[in-house]
Amino acid sequence: MDALTKHDVRVVGNPDGPPIVFSHGFGCDQGMWRFVAPELEATHRVVLFDHVGAGGSDDSAFDPVRHGRLEGYAADVVAILDALDLGPVTFVGHSVSAMIGVLVARERPDLVASLVLVSPSPRYIDDDGYPGAFSQEEIDELLETMDDNYLGWSAHIAPIIIGNPDRPELGDELTASFCRMDPAIARHFARTTFLSDNRADLDGLSVPTLVVQCQHDVIAPIEVGTYVHEHLENSRLVVLDTVGHCPNLSAPDQLVAAITTYLAA
Repeated sequence: MDALTKHDVRVVGNPDGPPIVFSHGFGCDQGMWRFVAPELEATHRVVLFDHVGAGGSDDSAFDPVRHGRLEGYAADVVAILDALDLGPVTFVGHSVSAMIGVLVARERPDLVASLVLVSPSPRYIDDDGYPGAFSQEEIDELLETMDDNYLGWSAHIAPIIIGNPDRPELGDELTASFCRMDPAIARHFARTTFLSDNRADLDGLSVPTLVVQCQHDVIAPIEVGTYVHEHLENSRLVVLDTVGHCPNLSAPDQLVAAITTYLAA
């Protein structure tokens, strides 16, 4: 099966515009960009896709060895970009896809003109002065809970990730998205995500990068966004006046404004 079919790739928008690729985070799918991507369609050629195990992707393409490291997901993105043959793209990666984008840019700089890292985290676990937001024990407990009761874990964690208690419908949507994933693939992707350490991959990367951070985010706190910005030599940091880890759902207007302003500059 070709990469475009495998990942349910959709190309929309202005066929003459510069290409921009939207890559979703853990437990999500390309539908999570529905408030953001259409705002770029008039000026850009917009590419949307699903990681293996999410949305309309082909679950049979999941490989526990390949997808046991974020490099495997980055290789999937490279295959998509090579198949599309659009030239260098702006890669917009949310959450774990931010680091997947960094890996793509390191491996194939010819494919990436610029990066937009939305709520990025190069490491989720605290480490020797690095504020990853979680202790090793908390991550171990999180993964153990997922193994024991994935659906219950989804219903519990989604509202925390969204961080907007006055808008429970957003937490409900993320819960439903989690529950649409094959639980075995989701648990594997969670381990790959939460146990990764990509801090060293930031150093020496000079591709123009916008780091988008939410003011209050329990998954990737502002200290983490600042760390990413400080370790990417050609980056700009924008802090959105919003709460939660998913500004593509909770504050899409702010996110669109940040992206379009950066690209125009």
